[in-house]
Amino acid sequence: MHDHASPSGGLRGASNRRLLALSLSITAIVMVVQIVGAVLSGSLALLADAVHMFTDAAALVIALIASAVAARPANDRRTFGYQRAEVAGALVNGVILIVLAVWVAVEGVRRLLKPADAEVTGGLMLIVAVIGLLANAVAMWLLSSAQKRSINVRGAYLEVLGDLLGSAAVIIAAVVILFTGWMQADAVASLLIAAMIVPRAIGLLREVASVLSEGTPKGMQVSEIRQHILSTPGVVDVHDVHVWQLTRGAPVMSAHVVVDDDDFRGGRAGGILHELQGCLATHFDVEHSTFQLEPAGHVEHDDARHA
Repeated sequence: MHDHASPSGGLRGASNRRLLALSLSITAIVMVVQIVGAVLSGSLALLADAVHMFTDAAALVIALIASAVAARPANDRRTFGYQRAEVAGALVNGVILIVLAVWVAVEGVRRLLKPADAEVTGGLMLIVAVIGLLANAVAMWLLSSAQKRSINVRGAYLEVLGDLLGSAAVIIAAVVILFTGWMQADAVASLLIAAMIVPRAIGLLREVASVLSEGTPKGMQVSEIRQHILSTPGVVDVHDVHVWQLTRGAPVMSAHVVVDDDDFRGGRAGGILHELQGCLATHFDVEHSTFQLEPAGHVEHDDARHA
């Protein structure tokens, strides 16, 4: 995905790299505040949220690097450019989330089994968690538009969402500690943070796997594309239809289209090609489509048949 602005304008209309940089700044500042707060309060949940922030900061740096690499132009060796770099960044983000979830779960169980390690200063824990919640809300607002167009920004967005939910869990735990004195609420909040991370990480990795395996983009139906092609005047058949994506929001399509002999010999092939490409761009948002036009009597040399 190219590093372009969102039509929403303002801060959210900035380039993907600028949005990621702003989110990184917010994350880094809050991370330091949470680390200090965790040390002073003794809160495992707050420390887990701080570590999550640290992980997010590292992931955002990776996302920034991937975004810059993806903006490099295509060349003879990388004919599609470097857009897949965003997918690599998202893959790293997903793996980081899984590792974080395991660490938080282990530490949470350890605190539950050893209540003596669960002494927490609830008031300070609550103040720091509220600061984290507000900061994450701002970061999510900044990334909300761009994450719909870029799998890389979406990875960062999901991690910020995890931070926000984690901060909410810490706030609840702090309130419980302040009003009931039940210190194990801190460990329970840590386990909840781990449980919230896993589904999002799996979802992100599943999307990355779909892109890398060149699966059909979510929401696109090959049967509908085939029907649109067949409804084009002069087209009598279509085969070898392939639809995949370089990264989120960058679908690519190719197909062999059989054209009526009279239209093919009569010089209408160029007009049919233009109409097909316009149809794909308009109805399916496919900017890069490749069609091989064939006369009705053309015989394929490749015996392998596809969709």
